[in-house]
Amino acid sequence: MGRTECKYLPLLAPISVQIYSPGPWIAGIDFPFGQSRQFIENIGWPTAWQDYVEHASLLGRKGFRSALDDYRANRPAGDKEHRRATDIKAGSISPQKLYGVPVGLMFFEGAPRLREAGVTIPGLQQGDPRRVVVEAYPGVLARSLIGRRSYKQDTKKKQTQDQHEARKEMLEKIKGDGILATHGLTVTAPVTLADDPGADHLDALLCAVQAGWAWMHRDNNFGASSPVDPLEGWIADPLLHGR
Repeated sequence: MGRTECKYLPLLAPISVQIYSPGPWIAGIDFPFGQSRQFIENIGWPTAWQDYVEHASLLGRKGFRSALDDYRANRPAGDKEHRRATDIKAGSISPQKLYGVPVGLMFFEGAPRLREAGVTIPGLQQGDPRRVVVEAYPGVLARSLIGRRSYKQDTKKKQTQDQHEARKEMLEKIKGDGILATHGLTVTAPVTLADDPGADHLDALLCAVQAGWAWMHRDNNFGASSPVDPLEGWIADPLLHGR
């Protein structure tokens, strides 16, 4: 059983500073650290994570968007955007996505920062062993606690009491024994975390839980299934790795 202490950091500028802070620490950050192997090989980008992340960054934001748009343009329906193996397990969308939830742009902004900071990203980058970053995805843990109920909404007129109740139920389970068997952690957190309709702080807690679990398994590849695809990376959660 472990104890996790979390610190909430809004993206992206403060993280650019915090990831240079002296360790030891581990952070769970919610954006795709990599692209799918299928996409990287099809588009002809460098076939090493650090190299294709640098390549994407050098394209610039406009060039990156154009590269992804051009890739999709002439491909048949159902083969325009690809998911990583970990996305398929987690039920998350393709890291190429530029619209709706633009995780492709999150990758573009975030992955180069991690590369340049020289942090250790298990399976992707061997950097400073005292500064460790894992890819988190709160949706996996949220679904295990409340199913597919909606629990967050940024648009005020669409916010509901049912969503608030779902957030409260999720937080109660996290603070109880709802994650002890799966993640091996007990959590203390203020009840006010459930009051934010956008659930930014609650999602940050879920990311911290996933990072805490990974830290507990740091002597066993941080809990990752073996092998990790060195192009794609992986999402840190025992529900995806049979732990």
